[in-house]
Amino acid sequence: MSATADLILERRRARRRLAFWRILAIVALVVAALALVPRVAGPVGGEHLARIWVEGLIVSDPDRDAMLERLAESGDVRAVIVRINSPGGTVAGSEALYENLRRVAEEKPVVAVMSEAAASGGYIAALAAEHVVARGNTLTGSIGVVAQIPNVTELMSKIGIDMTEVKSAPLKAEPSVTTPVAPGAIEAQRALIDDSFQWFKGLVAERRGLTGGALERVTDGRVFTGRQALERGLVDGIGGEEAARDWLAEEHGISREVAASDYDWRDSGLPWPLGGLEQALAGIFSAGPVVYQGPRLYAVVQ
Repeated sequence: MSATADLILERRRARRRLAFWRILAIVALVVAALALVPRVAGPVGGEHLARIWVEGLIVSDPDRDAMLERLAESGDVRAVIVRINSPGGTVAGSEALYENLRRVAEEKPVVAVMSEAAASGGYIAALAAEHVVARGNTLTGSIGVVAQIPNVTELMSKIGIDMTEVKSAPLKAEPSVTTPVAPGAIEAQRALIDDSFQWFKGLVAERRGLTGGALERVTDGRVFTGRQALERGLVDGIGGEEAARDWLAEEHGISREVAASDYDWRDSGLPWPLGGLEQALAGIFSAGPVVYQGPRLYAVVQ
């Protein structure tokens, strides 16, 4: 083969390599741009029901809150079904979820469907709905607030470890895990817990119409089965999603034939391979590491 032919082939290979890298760069830019646009999984258009899942520990989540705001504004979403399977979560996280679900409920019907558990923070999420359905054996209630702080001072003394602590005031960072409980620390914690509990109790009174002895009997921290919760006015019916669809049809005229689509604020909603590529890029260009916030869980709704 002549030198001229070799040069022509090499130029063709170079052009192909350049074209490949250009295409890859364009794809990366498109994915990066899409990653900056808030999305949820679900149909692009057409009337439908939105189904969202509240599962596990409930904490603050800006992506979740942004998704709920978009659901409230969507002209295609006729109603929202909230499927709950959660033992609770943080007070602030549960509060944020409740408030954002209420914003949705101001625009369209919201119905809660409890599964295995919808207790404490999970029940707070259910309170945001117009109608609450539980299974007969769903664990719910647990209306209360608790803060649990371990103390290892006795163990440290046995193994010869001493903690020196300098702080601006006696109640700073109290109760402490590694030092004896300071005078007044428990009273300060009690004031925190009581304030959050009164907020929770007020939600139950407002949303479920309970007062007096009826309210006191369901806000002592115990859990109930779905059947017990129905007897006590904490839920509106026994069943699953079909019961929720029946209520939407009877009370809001939404046909049972209207499709329901799952929405997940943790899902990019992009087709493969763009979704996988976006996740990989998100892992590389993450906002930063998860910060460990210490051994104590203050004002956790459980």
